Amino acid sequence: YHHNAGCCFHKITLLKKAIHFFFFGNYFYGCCAAALAVEAGLQQHALVRSPLFYVLLFCCSVVFYTFAYIQESTSNAINIRSRWYAGNAGLVKFSQAALLVVSLCCVAVLIVHEGNKLYLLTPMQVAAAALCSYIAVAYYGIPIGNGFSINVRNTGWFKPFAIGLVWATLVTYIPVLWYQVETGTPYRFSMLNLWFFLKNFMYISILAIMFDIKDYTADHNLQLKTFVVRAGIRKTIYLVIIPLTLAGLVALIVFASLQSFPPLRIAINCIPFITLLAVAFSMQRHKPIIYYLAVIDGLMLLKAVCGIVATVVTRQ
Repeated sequence: YHHNAGCCFHKITLLKKAIHFFFFGNYFYGCCAAALAVEAGLQQHALVRSPLFYVLLFCCSVVFYTFAYIQESTSNAINIRSRWYAGNAGLVKFSQAALLVVSLCCVAVLIVHEGNKLYLLTPMQVAAAALCSYIAVAYYGIPIGNGFSINVRNTGWFKPFAIGLVWATLVTYIPVLWYQVETGTPYRFSMLNLWFFLKNFMYISILAIMFDIKDYTADHNLQLKTFVVRAGIRKTIYLVIIPLTLAGLVALIVFASLQSFPPLRIAINCIPFITLLAVAFSMQRHKPIIYYLAVIDGLMLLKAVCGIVATVVTRQ
């Protein structure tokens, strides 16, 4: 009996460590980025075929999000995630180094095979991508002299929309640019592209606002004027998150109907918005950090899966 109990405890411990590694280590973000890029590629008829492109998106997403926690982690931190980083500093640094090497290898191979077609990217296209890259870097702060810096994380209400903009660019716009290079054919952008970009932008911005609920106490102490700090948790849910989600759902139904999308495709794409509403109502009570990472961020993966399935099963 004691032997069986010990084995079960050991398995549970290993499972817990694996879950912490996957979510705290930001590997889930990498999976979401790759999945959303596939979804956007299918929807825009610009699906990048090279697996290395998605490996690169995965690696860059993990490295980017992990960087902040490497800088901030301390062994006596109250935040369980920060404590995990402090206790696994060697593993995290090895992971970062390995992912950087893999990223560089992916870039090298992609450039060697497709670099001769980079001329297809127009200056305006590159400038738009560069602007969002600048905003992403500014998330950690860009020194501008005299002790001042541009730091998106400290902008309060603007932060979730900056996050939404960067994610939308990464998974909706960048894949289309590389699709041009991969196929050697200029891509003609349309209102459909703008719609998919705005949909990802608003959806992920709402998730970022929801995620700020986790940091309510810390942000309040730091006097960061996020939606949650300004209005409180309940008002943020009922006056910001739910109205924005309903507006997104109505916009989806109207736009998809005008584009004559099949009813099944519309219905499947509504699932993430309906689920988001359900999760929003559940946020009125405090949740453990794993809930925020697995459930709220999991809504990105749900959106990607629904979008992929809806596009594939209704393709004519």
